[in-house]
Amino acid sequence: MTTITLLPRRFWSLIAGGAVALAVLAGGASPLQAQSVAVMVNGEPITTLDIEQRTKLNFLTTRKQMPRKEVIEELIDEKVKIKEAKRFGVDPSASDIDQAFAGMSQRMRITPEQLTKSLESQGVRPETLKARLKAEMVWGSLVRGRFKESLQVGEKDVADAAQQSGEPTQADAFEYRLQPIVLIVPRGSAPSAIDLRRKEAESLRERVQSCEQANSYFKSMQNAAIRGIVTKTSADIPGPLRELLDKTPIGRLTPPEITKQGVEMVALCDRKPTKIDTPKKREIREKMYTQKYEAKSKAYLADIRKAAMIEYR
Repeated sequence: MTTITLLPRRFWSLIAGGAVALAVLAGGASPLQAQSVAVMVNGEPITTLDIEQRTKLNFLTTRKQMPRKEVIEELIDEKVKIKEAKRFGVDPSASDIDQAFAGMSQRMRITPEQLTKSLESQGVRPETLKARLKAEMVWGSLVRGRFKESLQVGEKDVADAAQQSGEPTQADAFEYRLQPIVLIVPRGSAPSAIDLRRKEAESLRERVQSCEQANSYFKSMQNAAIRGIVTKTSADIPGPLRELLDKTPIGRLTPPEITKQGVEMVALCDRKPTKIDTPKKREIREKMYTQKYEAKSKAYLADIRKAAMIEYR
């Protein structure tokens, strides 16, 4: 039988602190650059370098100088969030974090490399932003996953809130049953080949009178594909396509459109009046969900922080 010796908590803290110093020195930093441990959270260190980096990142994103104590508490929260998420199997890989980083750069209309250079020019390591992204990812997944039922917003509550605001909750719309179709054109094809397929699409468009016919034609045709029926409402469809669908007789195809895949059309299988939520009602629902989420998140974080081993230096 293996005997496990329980060492004093202070001893483990000293070991972890020494490991951080060694790691910094091993990376080529001088003793003057070596960072000390400011806080231990469940055996994991938060260094003065972590605090300095997060302070810079927060200033870069908010243009406000956050007090050092608030930065430390933010980093502690993230440590306990990540540990709690791991306990429930929520542990994104490095590639997941890189994708989130790339997604952020895309929203900023720059490349990940440009985002990295922009951060570094402000004295912020990209790992600092990635650490914050990781905490946000795991915590959102954990809270929504664990408390899915209690976070649901009842339709009656939404309707009551909308009624109190004096806003209508429903609007007239249409429901469409659609089948996307594509006549595949290999990339790099000559314009004449594309034009030939477009003419073929126009010819088929004249002949097809129903979705049954569309399935019969396109499922047996080479270099063509017809997808399963999808149901969309007016709110789900971009304005230009909605206008086309409203002009298209039921059972017929929309005009062919040249895309990266080839020549695409849509078969309109059905169109019928329906009711959809107004933008105001959707806004109210989202606001109520956010309020529930934030309250649950705050209470959950408070609980796991009570159980955490936090040692300030």
